Amino acid sequence: MFRPILFIALVAVSGVVHASDKPIYAPAPDWVKPAPPPTAPAAGEEAPVMMVFDQQQRLQDGQVWAYVERAMRIASADVLTQAGTIQLQWQPDDGDLIIHRVSIIRGTEEIDLLKQEGRFTILRREAQLEALQMNGVLTATMAAEGLRVGDVLRVAYSVTQSDKVLKGGMQTVLPLVAAPARVGFARARLLWKAGDDLKFRTYMPGVVIKPKDIAGYREIELALPLAKPADWPDDAPIRTRGLPILDASTFADWAAVSKTMAPLYHTDGLVAAGSPLAAEIDRIAKADADPRKRAAAALELVQGEVRYLFRGMDGGNYTPQTPTQTWALRYGDCKAKTLLLLAVLHGLGIEAEAVTAHIELGDTVPQRLPMPGAFNHVLVRATIDGKSLWMDGTGQGARLADLDDSVPFSWVLPLRDAGANLMAVPRRPVNRPDMAVTLELDQRAGLGLPALYRATITLRGAMASQLATASGQLGTKERHDMLAGFVRTGVLEGMPIAETLVQDKVAGTTVVTATGIAQSGWDYEQKRHSRTLDRTVSELNFEPDRTRPAWRDIPVTTGNSGSLAFTTAIKLPVGATGFTLDGDTSLPESLAGVKLRRTATLSDGVVTVEERMDTIGTEIAPADIPAVRSRLALAKTRLLRVMAAENYPSRREVIVAARKAGLLKPIEAAYAKAIAVDPKDKLGYANRAAYLAGTYDWRGAIMDLDRVIAIEPDLDSYLRRAAFLSTLGDDVKALADAETAYGLDPSSYQAVAALTSLKGRTGKMAEALALLDERIAAGGKEKAGWLDLKSNVLSRAGRGAEAVAALDIAVAEKPGNPDLLNSRCWAKAIGKIALDTALKDCTKAIELGESPMAAFDSRALVYFQMGRMEDALGDIAEALDISPDLPASLYVRGVIRKRMGQGALGDADLAAARTMNPRIDEDYARYGVKP
Repeated sequence: MFRPILFIALVAVSGVVHASDKPIYAPAPDWVKPAPPPTAPAAGEEAPVMMVFDQQQRLQDGQVWAYVERAMRIASADVLTQAGTIQLQWQPDDGDLIIHRVSIIRGTEEIDLLKQEGRFTILRREAQLEALQMNGVLTATMAAEGLRVGDVLRVAYSVTQSDKVLKGGMQTVLPLVAAPARVGFARARLLWKAGDDLKFRTYMPGVVIKPKDIAGYREIELALPLAKPADWPDDAPIRTRGLPILDASTFADWAAVSKTMAPLYHTDGLVAAGSPLAAEIDRIAKADADPRKRAAAALELVQGEVRYLFRGMDGGNYTPQTPTQTWALRYGDCKAKTLLLLAVLHGLGIEAEAVTAHIELGDTVPQRLPMPGAFNHVLVRATIDGKSLWMDGTGQGARLADLDDSVPFSWVLPLRDAGANLMAVPRRPVNRPDMAVTLELDQRAGLGLPALYRATITLRGAMASQLATASGQLGTKERHDMLAGFVRTGVLEGMPIAETLVQDKVAGTTVVTATGIAQSGWDYEQKRHSRTLDRTVSELNFEPDRTRPAWRDIPVTTGNSGSLAFTTAIKLPVGATGFTLDGDTSLPESLAGVKLRRTATLSDGVVTVEERMDTIGTEIAPADIPAVRSRLALAKTRLLRVMAAENYPSRREVIVAARKAGLLKPIEAAYAKAIAVDPKDKLGYANRAAYLAGTYDWRGAIMDLDRVIAIEPDLDSYLRRAAFLSTLGDDVKALADAETAYGLDPSSYQAVAALTSLKGRTGKMAEALALLDERIAAGGKEKAGWLDLKSNVLSRAGRGAEAVAALDIAVAEKPGNPDLLNSRCWAKAIGKIALDTALKDCTKAIELGESPMAAFDSRALVYFQMGRMEDALGDIAEALDISPDLPASLYVRGVIRKRMGQGALGDADLAAARTMNPRIDEDYARYGVKP
């Protein structure tokens, strides 16, 4: 990469005449216009922190002289910390650092800090070495001794630069400060000889430049800050936004720039016969006569054998080191890698040339003034069989399969001796995706149960190298954690078991393989189980805001280049039939500017979906925005899903059948393996406890929670263990856990709920009520919740009327709350109180609730207590349609069926309810509901 032309935030481009590696102390040159001294603000106003920011540059005889003066008000201790050490940077290979003034203004006094020459210390460390740059930049530092809050620090200095490579050409870029930035006095001034053909341009709307003639020079002077730029949509192309800079250049056109830079990439005579590099070229030539294979081998050589390191020293801002140097050093920047690649390609008889580009601002290049500083990158354009091949030596992992890939730059400038104009770069999807994922899910045990997964992630390019490098620097546990986190972020949430990382040198990829346990991922609605398979359309977002009149003609950019392929294969439950695909099994060529592909199949008990999405920086024209938005919205209504048959068994039936068939054993073995990775990690035991409880193994769940609490106790683990202990009838131990949880966080609603419920179960009603009354008296937003809990305790104590009265208060405070209405309906049902109004409460809760399962269940009990069994069965059917494994509804239906002479059906319902809630007979006996 080229060193940025905007050096520090002030200076132009490079090259040197009589440069020094030490600062020069001298007055400001005569051509500089003095800035007004910092002045106090008007009464009632606060001075800005930056009181003076003055930039003046003179372009003359191939040299750019950049003068800067700034005065900063030390408004606070933070500003003092930031400004207390002065740092000035320059590149001795290119020019001089000339220090004119460093002083402290305190009231009417100005203290000169330069009385002793040499007050600045020179740091010779490469400041950007950690960013893979050896830029030759030196830093002069000085502590502003005595500086205090309230002072003004005033600094003035110059940096001179010139570059022989430019053959007398000159260029510069001045940053233009704009509101809302506050500056007391700010200016951008440009000066050049009247006879020089210097062009200038700014890109900020409304800025008018009027040069003036002064004593044989031409002058531009802009008062800053400029007006605040208009708000602009984030998804607008960069070229539409207006760069806050002033460009100046003596280059006539792009052809002049091309012609000037072209000699830097001549390769004749750069590779000596018999040299190590010549041997590499000969090796590639002998390996294959196919020019494409030769080109791919050359690119692999440069990318794989030479590491990236920017070198801006010894005139290296534009001048690349020789191929022989690069091969010997085994490092180089984009210039060095490009020249090396050109030398190899030319040695192989392949037509190739250097082209320059701008990595971040590529689509602005046609608007810019022609100058080398419009670019910050260089690469190779080769031509084979009349086709352009874009080859970037700074890339990583490119192989023959990638040779036709484009590059993410809108425009490039070919560097040719005869000169060339800008060339547009075609944008197209890459051949191999940046990341390719294959996810295999084993759901054979049944829907609703955890799925075993195996994920294979193939990476290429920089991401592949970075992940492999990071992995190699970590210990076993840290590597496991990193790779598991990578899978969790990029593929799916789950409990990891094992991961491997392998670098495939032949393919230029890094392959991560991971196994683990994932949650089911299936939803249940409208009597059907379904799982979303889409990995593309749901990820797309297209919501451009073009409502403002000024924005209506702005295109929408769809983001940086990137490619993802995702294959999902799910092994469906053993013996189950009737699975179907719903939604789009194929996709349009593009949506929202993103290229898409999809195939989907369902056969032999396996559903397989192959998807790919490529972002290539497509722009959406303003006129097309409504149609693009509409197409995406429609596609989002047809997300691909796999659907189970309507008669698929309930979760409880699945678990019972899976246990009987031994299908739970692989899942349990997987949990054991996951825990064995780190037996001291409580998360593994906690996850298995949830699985065991979900498959009705309460004792196994309690044992795992014992381990969790032994490793690191927490509120949630105590509450979960309390619930499982109570499920098995051990309310005394459950109460002890609830009390411990409450002690950890007395403000926790869940802890108070568990504690008061268990106190109620163990005959400590008074204590439970006292705890709740204290919170009810305190009021606040939780009051209704505390009243709801109090109602539960009172109902258990047989004090039904008081329970309903408590809920009357809660409902009065939140009259439209469906949960409170359902609670009051339930309290009336189990207490056999005001059953007619109970029906009204439940009916209203059903109407208001988003998922009225509980309200249907409560109303069914009201009907039961009223002797209206058919109505009760109707509401139970509604509740079970929403949640087929609701123990309460199954239990009541079992009782009704037995009373109606349907003994076998009733016994099956009762057995199902008891499996899921071993204490359900005990609870419903209190309500007067018995088989």
